[in-house]
Amino acid sequence: MALQLGQAVSDGIGRILTKTGGILLAGLLAIQLVTQAAVNTAVIGYLPPEVAGRFGESAGLVLPLPAEAGVALLAATLLASSVYFVALSRALARPARELASFPAELLTRRVGRATLSMVVGGFVVSIAVTLGFAALFFPGIFLAASFLFFVFAVGVEDEGTIGALKRSWALARGNRLKLALLVVLSGGIGGMVGAVGSVLDLVGLGLASEVAVSVVTSVLFTALYGVIAAAYLQLRDDSPGGSGGSVTADPIDASSTPEL
Repeated sequence: MALQLGQAVSDGIGRILTKTGGILLAGLLAIQLVTQAAVNTAVIGYLPPEVAGRFGESAGLVLPLPAEAGVALLAATLLASSVYFVALSRALARPARELASFPAELLTRRVGRATLSMVVGGFVVSIAVTLGFAALFFPGIFLAASFLFFVFAVGVEDEGTIGALKRSWALARGNRLKLALLVVLSGGIGGMVGAVGSVLDLVGLGLASEVAVSVVTSVLFTALYGVIAAAYLQLRDDSPGGSGGSVTADPIDASSTPEL
């Protein structure tokens, strides 16, 4: 099936303008802020006192904890982010009529196996895409587009790491050019947010910079994952073993979504 990107955008935006979207936005924002605080805390904790004092004045989010605690918090946050993406994939891939709720099952069903697959596969995808970008850039975009649905194969279809990589590759087949637009959009979002943060840093607003970057990043990437979820549903329901269109037949009407 040829991906209808315009339909995916409208459906995806509608999916995040719901109670589910609001919860996912809040979760991503919390992860962003805690991760930044953990990194800053660890870095400052390992610096010599005189350097840490100067750096700490403009570091932004810093916790009154030793460096080792910052490292432990960072590890815990990275694990939590894997659980988060398991829940995100399951939440956004549900029928539109279910997006006004956020049942605990999204976080509990086979969460250990799914989280392990997400961690391992995420590492593999990150290395592959990074090497691809290093090799004349375009192989990186190709690989990123090919593995764009990895999180959905893990969270929604309960695939293991290898199975999820193969499943994402199969779903992307024939639509990589359109999916590459989403990859480029993701990179553009990252660049734009980084530029905003750099400007705020230059004027000495370290804390404001980190909070602003976290908020903008969370909003834009939640919307982007809504679009990716809608694209996944289109292609999944037309693939062998798909659900026969039962989900995509229930598109989001943004005008009828509940208030947050």
